[in-house]
Amino acid sequence: MTPRARSLVGVVVITALLLLYLVFVGVRALALLGSGSPLAVAMGVALVILPVLGAWALLRELSFGHRTHQLLDLLESEGLLPDEEVDTLPSGRPDRAQADALFPRYRAAAEADPGSWRAWMRLGIVYDACGDRKRARAAIRQAISCRRDEIRGESSDN
Repeated sequence: MTPRARSLVGVVVITALLLLYLVFVGVRALALLGSGSPLAVAMGVALVILPVLGAWALLRELSFGHRTHQLLDLLESEGLLPDEEVDTLPSGRPDRAQADALFPRYRAAAEADPGSWRAWMRLGIVYDACGDRKRARAAIRQAISCRRDEIRGESSDN
């Protein structure tokens, strides 16, 4: 099974479990709301808010993952995926020194062309490969935003 397929299976399983949890919380919230007791009603309101927030967060993450894979597919079809590999230490963590040597090249490319979704996506891929998830997500969010702007620009030109 490919890493992408394993990732997709994991997403489906976690999504199903979260949806099941949200349904159970929603049912409990409705029971509390119908009880008539002021404290129980207050708890029911809180339990209604939690599933709504959970569903919003789930949809946001699924959307992020979908858009990320779309951009990865585009980069791959253009032959523009980063080709450097980061070695791992015996612990399985990326070799930080080697990773730090890769960042300047990709960061410089993104800074030189801040509207290029390709440059931001490549930077995000390198950050992710090096284990810096926070910066990877930020760079990929920027790539998604740039791609959205590019598509809007193409549609307004027509």
